[in-house]
Amino acid sequence: MGTSDTPQSVRVRTDEGNEWRFRAIERAARLYDCNRSDAVAYACEDVGQLADGIERILQREDLTLSQRREIASILDDTASVLSISFDAEVSVEIES
Repeated sequence: MGTSDTPQSVRVRTDEGNEWRFRAIERAARLYDCNRSDAVAYACEDVGQLADGIERILQREDLTLSQRREIASILDDTASVLSISFDAEVSVEIES
């Protein structure tokens, strides 16, 4: 999407079961100490980077499978409303 394709504004629906979105935006605005529009943009930028960082942590070879699972479990427990989840597993290859 080029700059000429960028809309002047974007609407976020907060009616009919989507009231949680407004609360989430308000929380982000407090976290970032900025207005709601900027908070949404900052949060959208940050979430991708955070997820990538978590994936890198869970793939570290110096962590045991148990430690990886514990980290993934903590992430799932602390953010029970996340739309993304993390899983930890190990694959083993045997060469002969």
